[in-house]
Amino acid sequence: MNKLILIGFFLSVIAIFDSYALKPSDCEVCFSVVEKFSAGLTSDEKKNPKVIEDKFRTFCKTSKGKDHRFCYYLGGLEESATGILSEMAKPLSWSSPVDKVCEKLKKKDNQICDLRYEKSIDVKTVDLKKLKVRDLKKILSDWEESCEDCIEKGDFIKRIEVLKPKYVREDL
Repeated sequence: MNKLILIGFFLSVIAIFDSYALKPSDCEVCFSVVEKFSAGLTSDEKKNPKVIEDKFRTFCKTSKGKDHRFCYYLGGLEESATGILSEMAKPLSWSSPVDKVCEKLKKKDNQICDLRYEKSIDVKTVDLKKLKVRDLKKILSDWEESCEDCIEKGDFIKRIEVLKPKYVREDL
């Protein structure tokens, strides 16, 4: 009986820790860049952390957007203020999975997982009420419009609805 209780306890602890594991949606830029980068390495290159660091610096020279910002945070760019590149290179050389690499990087610099790719919003089909205020502001910003008097979410939605005919073409 005690063994069953003990086994049940361990299974529940494992389930709790598993639910805290980093998911691709929690740290999307890290997952994307590390997967893309590691896929371009040969098996021999993956064994040496110094080679991984050099290859990452080369990889970062052609990066753009959020990938470029990720490279900056890790120290893969000449203008990077910090350098935690070895925190990525060592686990990769040990064949650690991407989620563990990103988890380790997040512990060193939380900004890494704050990076998000911008979602394109189809204003024609989206239900504006289901969007976050941040996304509503982005729509207005993309249109180079503002909403000075907007305080609540409903105010932003009204402003977008007023401007919609000017920016969204309805296909007949």
